[in-house]
Amino acid sequence: MEDSQADLQLRNYFFSRDYSGIVGSSTQSRTQEWAQGFIFDFRSGYTRGPVGFGVDVLGLYGIKLDSGRGRTSSGLLPVHDGRGAHEYGRMGAALKVKLSRTELKVGELRPHLPVLLHSDLRLLPPTYQGAALVSNEIEGLTLQAGQMRSTSLRDSTDRQEMHGLINDPVNPARIARFTSDRFNYAGADYSFNAKRTSVGIWQAQLQDIYQQRFYSFKHAEPLGDWTLGVSAGYFDSRDEGRSIAGKLDNQAVFALFSARHGGHTVYVGHQRIDGDDGFIQVGANTNPMGNTLPTYEFAAPGERSWQVRHDYDFSVLGIPGLTSTLRYVTGDNVRTGQGYEGEDWERDLDLAYVVQSGPLAGLGLRWRNVTARSNYRTDIDENRLIVSYTLGLF
Repeated sequence: MEDSQADLQLRNYFFSRDYSGIVGSSTQSRTQEWAQGFIFDFRSGYTRGPVGFGVDVLGLYGIKLDSGRGRTSSGLLPVHDGRGAHEYGRMGAALKVKLSRTELKVGELRPHLPVLLHSDLRLLPPTYQGAALVSNEIEGLTLQAGQMRSTSLRDSTDRQEMHGLINDPVNPARIARFTSDRFNYAGADYSFNAKRTSVGIWQAQLQDIYQQRFYSFKHAEPLGDWTLGVSAGYFDSRDEGRSIAGKLDNQAVFALFSARHGGHTVYVGHQRIDGDDGFIQVGANTNPMGNTLPTYEFAAPGERSWQVRHDYDFSVLGIPGLTSTLRYVTGDNVRTGQGYEGEDWERDLDLAYVVQSGPLAGLGLRWRNVTARSNYRTDIDENRLIVSYTLGLF
């Protein structure tokens, strides 16, 4: 117990999204909800001996502060009979076993993998139920493998089978009704060059729906007062096993280049989608591609997209804790299936501040403003305001 840690994160989340030029069957013109979340995270130490045992416990609870019929589906709250739930929550635990520098966890998990990215983007995080193995026996080499059997989505208390998500302008829900109770993965990441360079290879399988391979390369190069960097990756996805969702075929490549100097970091990125389909992943998640944004993914069939981004750390001006991010992504060459080329763009502005001292030290405030436009999908104007504070219990 002396190595155990526990904290409670309080997260107050306001989400507002206006729709115009609506495309598809939905007639909802606005989503607006406000909620308060509590995330209890307990991580035990390990028992003594060559094989150590421990347990992690995660408790999640959300309360509605404002919602209403016709304004739901923000991802903050479950929806019942067209209304946001007054409250919801769930609790889970994972048994962990450690031998040397290898650890196995079985139970409630929050995997953060390139093939199953942990998308903690709303009030409460999604979780998975399964087993995950991580080994760091060789210096610089991290080996991982595991199997997820079910999931609890970010706005749900239920455990359910996992479904596939495909970026399809014609039929976005084309494979969502097909589910599987087996998501298998294995991967290796190797860092070298004083940990400035890393490469990775991953294989994933949503059984009987799709299989996916991912290759990654990252590098950071100090150059005087500058630091230059690159993050690049390639996905190759196909249908798998009994192919219950039909034939699938996608290849996606991205590269995000960066240059950091003082408080400034400037990025330029390119992303390309090939194959018969748009990008494929496990449903209700995000992905690690460079041009994936909170609103548009720029991952439709045939899409080519470019990004420019600027991050600034105001501590160089004597305001520690204040940061900003401004991103603009534009895409074209989308195969819409409607006889014309699809185009879209998105501009995001993020301002964040963390109180550095005093009785409110650690209090975080974040505002995100989004404008997204397209000639083949619904236009979006969005604001998010998030206030968070973490209490260290022990």
